[in-house]
Amino acid sequence: MPETGNQKLVKKINKSIVLRMIRNHAPISRAAISQKAGLNRGTVSSLVSELLDDKLISESGMGESRGGRKPVILLFNHRAGYSIGIDLGVNYMLGILTDLKGQIVEKQKISFHQLSLEAIIDKMKDMIRNLSAAAPDSPNGIVGIGVGVPGIVDHDGNVLLAPNLGWNNVPLKEILEREFSLPILIENEANAGAYGVKLYGTEEIRENLIYISAGIGVGAGLILNDSLYRGTKGYSGEIGHMVIDVDGKQCRCGRKGCWELYASEQAILEEARSLGLETSKSQPITLEQLVEHAENGDSKVISLFEHAGKYLAEGILNLVNTFNPEQVIIGNRLVMARKWLEPVITERLQAQTMGFNQEDIHVTYSQLSTHASPMGMAAFITQRFLENGLEQTVTN
Repeated sequence: MPETGNQKLVKKINKSIVLRMIRNHAPISRAAISQKAGLNRGTVSSLVSELLDDKLISESGMGESRGGRKPVILLFNHRAGYSIGIDLGVNYMLGILTDLKGQIVEKQKISFHQLSLEAIIDKMKDMIRNLSAAAPDSPNGIVGIGVGVPGIVDHDGNVLLAPNLGWNNVPLKEILEREFSLPILIENEANAGAYGVKLYGTEEIRENLIYISAGIGVGAGLILNDSLYRGTKGYSGEIGHMVIDVDGKQCRCGRKGCWELYASEQAILEEARSLGLETSKSQPITLEQLVEHAENGDSKVISLFEHAGKYLAEGILNLVNTFNPEQVIIGNRLVMARKWLEPVITERLQAQTMGFNQEDIHVTYSQLSTHASPMGMAAFITQRFLENGLEQTVTN
């Protein structure tokens, strides 16, 4: 009798449960999976056999006996394939190659200044080729490419607007698909960063959190009820264009007084230039140089960081009052200036947060720093590969 649609769906769900058990609890036996998952042993044995054929798991020796035959131990084969995750910044590109467990195998970073769309795409293609070439031999090779972009991305992988890059309606997914015969995923970089810290952050991660990506611009990724919130059409996260001064500075997005004009790396660099801290237009001053100045006690630079910290705190307060999260994680490049940002942010949050909110809100700084977004993109690709692989196996 052929399988019905419902039977195939149940099989896919069960197979996903078994694979997840092995990924999260390996080394583990078939009997332990059956007990933990509540599936009968025959079902588990059948699904394990399919996963072995798929090369997604492996057997590794015998476990301890509890009165009967020694059980065969199962392991997740994190080297069954590799994912590429790229974080596209305004003046840099960071790419990583990870195994299916999220471990970084290779990484590459390049810096640039005011490149055209075509030039950035060419550099991205070169980076993908370099990372692909670095992948060890595996049953599935490169399983996909994920790119985090500082802008609004729709479900079809089109970059609708990336003001700091000067991009409008760029079909990035289509461009990369023409070059690489691989699954391509394009996502907002703050959403990717939120997913990255959720999976790989060293902080104690709560079920309801806001990840603030503070770099050249400012974005936010929302984890609500332990799931990434993308919005109805996938446009959530562009919190950097929340207006905090209706008569403020003109933003590239067309509005005035956007948050990122006051609380971003770009805002700090512009203030540094206005103070004459940049010695040459051909070599623009960098955040790294400003951090070095601050470490040497430069009061002007320290004041720049403290000023940005006040505005960061104001935006965070708005988000806290809107979403009532358990945790706020600040990540991306401004984490380099944590030493001077943190005291200001902490002081203003304590002074202005409503009393009933103060005890339950935890503000932390991502240890992943600039790696949160590419790690999140690689994780998106890995998850999609595993889900699609299971679906294809069950369908065949």
